[in-house]
Amino acid sequence: MIKKIIFKTLCALLTISILLSIPFSNVRAEGEETAPTPTPTSDLITQEDMQTALLSEQPTDRPEVNGQAFALYDATSNSYILGENIDTPMEPASTTKVMTVLMAFENLPMDQIITITPNMYESIPDDYVKLGLVEGEEISVQDLIYASLLVSANDACLSLAIAMGGTEAEFCNMMNNKAQEIGCTNTTFTTAYGFADPSNLTTAHDMALILNCAISLQGFSDISTTLQYTIGPTNKYDDSRTITNANRFVSTQQYSYEYYVGGKTGFTDTAGHTIVAAATKNGRTLIGVILGSSDSETRYANLISMFDYCFQNYVTTPIDDSEFSGIYSDTIARIQELIVDYNIVVTEQSIDVIDYITTTTARSSIGSTNKVELSNIIIDPNSEDQEFNIPLYRTYADNRSYIIGYIHVRITSKDKVIEVTPDKKTIWGTLKDILITVIVIVGLGLILIAALLFFRKKNMKRHENEFRNRSKML
Repeated sequence: MIKKIIFKTLCALLTISILLSIPFSNVRAEGEETAPTPTPTSDLITQEDMQTALLSEQPTDRPEVNGQAFALYDATSNSYILGENIDTPMEPASTTKVMTVLMAFENLPMDQIITITPNMYESIPDDYVKLGLVEGEEISVQDLIYASLLVSANDACLSLAIAMGGTEAEFCNMMNNKAQEIGCTNTTFTTAYGFADPSNLTTAHDMALILNCAISLQGFSDISTTLQYTIGPTNKYDDSRTITNANRFVSTQQYSYEYYVGGKTGFTDTAGHTIVAAATKNGRTLIGVILGSSDSETRYANLISMFDYCFQNYVTTPIDDSEFSGIYSDTIARIQELIVDYNIVVTEQSIDVIDYITTTTARSSIGSTNKVELSNIIIDPNSEDQEFNIPLYRTYADNRSYIIGYIHVRITSKDKVIEVTPDKKTIWGTLKDILITVIVIVGLGLILIAALLFFRKKNMKRHENEFRNRSKML
């Protein structure tokens, strides 16, 4: 008997798994009606690998970059398109200020007045750029942010840091926590403004994420793309101070770039020339990072070349759940059909896909096919509760496949499913039946009492009439 049960179970599992192994697809590319089912090969890109997948396809005609490390990041799809040594920790110099200003936007009101103390400027080397803040000076957060971004004033940036953290060291702890929150993996800040410190390190990968977070905040792009700003008189300065943006994307015609939306440059002898910048075109944002460049001017030209190259040669496409409505409904129907004869049923189902995908313009132009892969799904007809994440693939004509989402299915035993049917009463249904029964019994009782009273009265009247008739006879 036990052998028969085991044999039947194995047969059921084998039948369901064989039937599910037959793939089906939703064809998107014109002229293509079928495409091979993706298999685990080097051409298959998982969601975990999608962020950096394009880095393994570095084209031979990409722009040359003067830098020890660089990255070109598509913020719309969270993908790195071009890059070298993107995870190598390096000194960022004054691009460190992007994180400090980012946190000032999040933690300090723009109109808050900060009173300058000596520890906000005394530790800064004499040859570093300063606004010239003095002890006791009262100045707004907004003025300090403008000075930090436009002229890289180190005393302004350090003042913001100490206003938030109390000390620079404590603020650096806050910076590192924020870096982890953003998704940075190899960043350790030991200075709030970019002091030349070999332990103050980040990567091209992480710096792109930091700027992406910064430009998402209202005001950052407006300030970092401002050509000139005037700081009004303070209690220590009778005259206004006008500052001009030192970033050549803003201050020169030679490197003016119409799609530029913000960024920061930096330099120290140990870090070399550094730059991080963002460009937005047709709703798509790219972020470029160069660390360890040997030339100040070249970093601007390199970024412009990378921006133009990636806007032209890579495309970012939105993905909507509706693209998979047919595949989704067919998959659920197929599973339900296969388990109909067993004591199990689909109790949960959902679909989840990524928002955007970035690939080469050439690959995108030849079309793609959306598919679902069921060959690895084995349903146990005797299991009381089982869940599956069924991968959704987008396969291009060059056989490059991406897992762009999942269909989630939960299958449970029918015995665990709560059904409200005429044969299965709820508590309210039972109470309702009892109440009706009581009402019927009370009603019948009242009718019976009324009938008894009626007949009693009738009998009494009959007896009274009989008594009267006898009296007359006497």
